[in-house]
Amino acid sequence: MARKARAVDHLVNRKSNVRLVDEIAARPASATKSTAKQSSGKVDVPRTPFRFFDLPAELRLRVYEVLLTFPTTIDLDPANHSAIAPRLRMFLVSHRVHDEASRVFYSGNTFRVFPTHGRYINRKHPLLAWFPRRYRALLTRAELRLGPGFTRPPKHWVVDSRLGLTAATKLHKLRVFVEIDPAAHVLFEDFGLGQAVYTEYCVGLLGALLVASGPQIREVEFDAYPSVKRDGPLLTALAQEARLHRTRVSWESGRVWQDEMTWEMERAMRAMRVGQSDERVS
Repeated sequence: MARKARAVDHLVNRKSNVRLVDEIAARPASATKSTAKQSSGKVDVPRTPFRFFDLPAELRLRVYEVLLTFPTTIDLDPANHSAIAPRLRMFLVSHRVHDEASRVFYSGNTFRVFPTHGRYINRKHPLLAWFPRRYRALLTRAELRLGPGFTRPPKHWVVDSRLGLTAATKLHKLRVFVEIDPAAHVLFEDFGLGQAVYTEYCVGLLGALLVASGPQIREVEFDAYPSVKRDGPLLTALAQEARLHRTRVSWESGRVWQDEMTWEMERAMRAMRVGQSDERVS
C-alpha cells in the first residue's frame, strides 16, 4: 500500500507541474513579463526607440566622423575586412543614412592611388578603380607612396582611365610619401640602377597624376621617412615637378626634417664658436 501511495503522489505532482507549465504558456507575453518583474521587485518602464534623425545635422555628422574616419591612409589591405568593412554596414541601414555616411567616409579619408601591400602591389586594378563614379566624385585627398618595388617598379602602376580621376572633381590635395631616395646614397648603386632612373620614374608618375586629375589638385604635400632628406635629389625633383603644374607645395608639419636638424646644429655650433672667440678676446 505504501508503494502504491507513493506512486499516486508522484503522478499527482507530475500532473500539477504540467498544468502549471500550460497555464504559464497560455498567458500573454506582457502578463508574463509584468508578473516576472513584480516578483523581482522591478518596475516596468516602457522603452521607446532612439530616433537618430531627430538629432541636428551637425551631431549626426559628428557621429559619422567618429565611426567612419581613420587616421591612416586607406589602401587595399587584408586588414580592411576586420578594421573597415564592419563600419561600412551602416550604409545598408537606409537610403538617407547611406547618403549622409558615404559623403563623410569618402571625403574625410585619404585613399592610396596605387597599392603597396605585398599581396596587392601587382594587382591590375588599384583601389580607386573599384569605386563607382558617384563615390569618386566625393574624394578630396589621395596619397602616392613611392619606394615599394624601387628595383623593379610594378608594371600596373600606370596612370590611365582605370583610376577615374576625371570623375574626382573634389580631389584637391595629393600627398606624396617617399620611403627611400636611391639617388642620394652610394649603397643603392649595387642594385644596378642608374643614379637618376628611379627619380625620373617617380617624377613621371607624379606629373601624369597631376595631368590626369586636371586643375582641381591645388596642393601637393610631401612627407618621407627620417632617412630621406628634403634637399635630396628625389624630393627636389618632385617639388619642381609639382611647381611646374602650378600647385602649392607643402611639407609635412608634424615632423622635423633631417636637413632642418642639420641647419639647427650648424647654427648652434656657430653660436658656440662665436661665444668662445668673444671670451678669448676679452
